[in-house]
Amino acid sequence: MGAVKVLVSGGAGYIGSHVTRQLAAAGHEVVVYDNLSTGNAWAVLGAELVVGDLADGDRLNALFAGHHFDAVLHFAASIVVPESVTEPVKYYGNNTCNTLGLLARIVRSGVRHFVFSSTAAVYGVPDVEAVTEEMALAPINPYGASKMMSERMLMDSAAAHPALDYVILRYFNVAGADPEGRIGQATPKATHLLKVACQAALGERDGVDIFGTDYPTPDGTGIRDYIHVEDLARAHLDALGYLERGGESQVLNVGYGCGASVREVLQTVKRVTGINFTVREAPRRPGDPARLIAANEKIGRVLGWTPRYGRLDTIVRDAWAWEKKLVRGGAPASARGG
Repeated sequence: MGAVKVLVSGGAGYIGSHVTRQLAAAGHEVVVYDNLSTGNAWAVLGAELVVGDLADGDRLNALFAGHHFDAVLHFAASIVVPESVTEPVKYYGNNTCNTLGLLARIVRSGVRHFVFSSTAAVYGVPDVEAVTEEMALAPINPYGASKMMSERMLMDSAAAHPALDYVILRYFNVAGADPEGRIGQATPKATHLLKVACQAALGERDGVDIFGTDYPTPDGTGIRDYIHVEDLARAHLDALGYLERGGESQVLNVGYGCGASVREVLQTVKRVTGINFTVREAPRRPGDPARLIAANEKIGRVLGWTPRYGRLDTIVRDAWAWEKKLVRGGAPASARGG
C-alpha cells in the first residue's frame, strides 16, 4: 500500500495513539483530531495534532477545508459501560451524534475510506461460545447501542454514496501496551481490568474488585477475549490496506477467539508481577454480559490478519512494564496518576 493521508479522530487516546504510531511508522501522513479529554498530546507520535472536539462544527469544517483526506479512522468515543447506563445522553451525544457530524463531512469532502472503531458490546448477551459477525445485534447498554447506531449510519451512508467504503472493527477486550514502552494506557480513572490490577500490584490502588462472582461460567466470573493493543492497531492498518486495494466494505470481529475469566486474569497478573495484591468480591455491574469471545476466522480470511502477541502472559508483561514506567517517572508527567 502506498502512503495516504489519514485523519485519526481520537488519535491521542489509548487505542488511537497506538494506531497513529503504526500509521506514521508505515509512512502515511497522519493528522490527529482530539479534544484531549481522555487522550494525551505526548502520546501522538509522528503525526500532526489538531486539538478540537467533534461537536465543534466550525472547527471540524476548518479541518476538512484545510486537508484532503484519503481515509478517516474514527476512535473518539466514550467507552465506560457502567457510566453509559447512568449517563446515556452523554453516550448517545458523543458516540452517535458526533459520529453523524463526522460522517456528514466525510461524505461532503469525498473521503474514500472509513475504518470505524466499534465494539463487541453491540452483540449484547449472545448465547453462544463464540460470537460471529452475522449474529443479530442486541446491545444491553447505551454504550453498545450508541455504537450500533453509528454502524448503521455508516452502512446507510456508504450505500447512498458508493465512493465511500468502510471496515467496521468490533473490538473485544483491549489490553497491554507498546512493547517498547513508548505509549500505553494512561486514561485518567481508567477502568480496564489489567490496568487496575497492575496499579494494585504497584500499590497505586488498595486492591481490585471483581464485579460479579455468580455468572454461569466455570469460576463464576465474567469471561472476555483479551487482545493486545498492538495486534488491534495492526488490524486497522490491514483494514486500510484492504480498502486501498479495492476491497469491499466489511464488518469484522477483532479478537483471539479464546477467553479468560476475571479470576484468571488476576492470577496471571499476580504470577507475572510476583505481587499478591488484595482482591475483593463485589456485586455485578449493570450492563455486563457473562461471556464475550470472538469468532475471528473472518478477519483472518478477509484481511490476512494474524495475532503476534496472543498470549495473556505477553499482554500482562507489556501492561506491567508500562505501569512501572509511569510510576518511575519514565513517561511524561501528564501520564502519571492515570
